[in-house]
Amino acid sequence: MQPDADVIIIGAGVAGLTAARALTRAGASVLVLEARERVGGRTLSQPVGGEVVDLGGQWVGPHQRHVLRMIEELGLRRFSQFHHGTKVLDVRGERRTYRGKMPALPLLSLLDLQRNIWRLDGLARRVPLESPHTAPKAAEWDTLTLEAWKQRHIPSWGARAALDIATRAIFGAEPSELSFLHFLFYVHSNGGLMPLTEIENGAQAERIQGGAQSIALRIAEALGSRVVLSAPVRAVLQEAQGVVVHGDGRSWRGRYAVVAVPPALAERMDFGSELPAARRRAHADLPMGSVIKVVATYARPFWREAGFSGEAVSDTGPVRLCFDDTDATGHHPALVGFFLGDTARAWTGRPTDERRRAALESFARFFGPQALEPAAYADLDWIAEPWSTGCYVGLPRPGALTAIGDALRAPCGRVHWAGTETALEGCGYIDGAVESGQRAATELSTRLHATR
Repeated sequence: MQPDADVIIIGAGVAGLTAARALTRAGASVLVLEARERVGGRTLSQPVGGEVVDLGGQWVGPHQRHVLRMIEELGLRRFSQFHHGTKVLDVRGERRTYRGKMPALPLLSLLDLQRNIWRLDGLARRVPLESPHTAPKAAEWDTLTLEAWKQRHIPSWGARAALDIATRAIFGAEPSELSFLHFLFYVHSNGGLMPLTEIENGAQAERIQGGAQSIALRIAEALGSRVVLSAPVRAVLQEAQGVVVHGDGRSWRGRYAVVAVPPALAERMDFGSELPAARRRAHADLPMGSVIKVVATYARPFWREAGFSGEAVSDTGPVRLCFDDTDATGHHPALVGFFLGDTARAWTGRPTDERRRAALESFARFFGPQALEPAAYADLDWIAEPWSTGCYVGLPRPGALTAIGDALRAPCGRVHWAGTETALEGCGYIDGAVESGQRAATELSTRLHATR
C-alpha cells in the first residue's frame, strides 16, 4: 500500500518537530503524531496573571549551540535571566544569605565542595559521550549510586548538603536513585557541574520571549496539517517495506519511523518482536525524574526591592529551588519554584490549593510574608501528566546504562530514536532535544537518499 509519509514521527515535542523540520527541508514527506491536544512535549507556555510563563522547560545557556541556532532560525528572541542581588540557602533548618557563586557554608565545607567539584568534573571527562558504557570504570560506576560515592568521598556535611541540593535541582531525583556513571555522563554532556547549576554563563542564563514552547509552536505552524494532534500511538510494527503505526482506531504507514518520546512512554507501545533486549531494557529502566513546577505572580517585585535575586535553594520544605520569573519587560513580577525528587512524589496528586499554600509558604520563608499574597498562581504536576509521567528527563537506574550500551540511539530496523535522553550534548535540556532530532533526521536522510 502507498505510505502516508516517508517518515512517521511519534511525538510533537521539540525533538520530534526538529526531526520533522529537518527531514522536510531534505525533501522527505513526514507525518507527526502527537498524543496530546497540543505540541511542545515537556515545554508548555501559558498565560498566568496576564503574562505568558513556562510551566515546563524554559532556560537556555550560552554553550547550548543546537537550541540557540534553532531559536535564531525561527526568529525568536532571548532575554537574560535576572540574578542580581542576595541569594538564599535554606539548609538544616537555617536560612542563610550570600552573594557570589559559592553558598554560605563553613570554610571547611566550601573547600571540600570546591575540591569535589573539580574531582567530579575530571571523572566526567573520562566518560565518552558516544559510549559511556566503555568508560574505564563503567561497570563499577554504574552499579554505584551518587549517594554511595558521596558517602565515601565527601566528609563535610556542608559539601554533602550542597551536592544533594544540586542533584535534586538538576535531575529531579535523589542521589540514592542515580547511577554514578550516568551522573558523570550528564555532567560531561553539559560542560561541567557548575554550568549545570549556574545562571551567568550557565544552563539557566537566558529565557525565550513568549515562552520556550514557542519553538515547537513555530515549527508546527510551518508543518501545518502534517502534525496530527490527539493521536496516541499504541503500536509500531515493522514490515518488509516499511512500518505500520497503530493508534486508537487509526493506522498510518510509512517507510520509516522516529520515536521521539521518553523511553518510559515508549515502554507502553507494542513494537512486536523487533526490539533487541538492550532496547527493551532502555524502555523499562529509564523512569522520569519527579518534578512539580509552580509559578506565582505579584503586583510588585518585592524581593528585588529588598535586594534579593529571587534565587533560593533548600533541603527542607516543599519548594527546593526558586528563581525570579519576571518577564523580559519587568512589568510582570513572578517567582518560579520546584518540588523535586521525594518531595515532588509526596505532593503529586494532591489538591492544587494545598500545593499553592505550601509553595507560597516556602516563598515567604525565602523572601518574606509578601510572598503569601500573589496576584495569580499556577502549577503543573508533571508526575501526574499521562504523556510525560515526570520531568525533566528519563534517568537510567543503577546498572542500566552498561546493560543498554549503544541501544539508546541505535536504530532498530526501520525505527529510529530521538528525544533529549538520547542526546550527546545538552542531554536533559531543550538543547539535547534539538540535537537528537537533527541526528535522527540525518540518519534517515541518508537511508532515504540511498534507496531513491
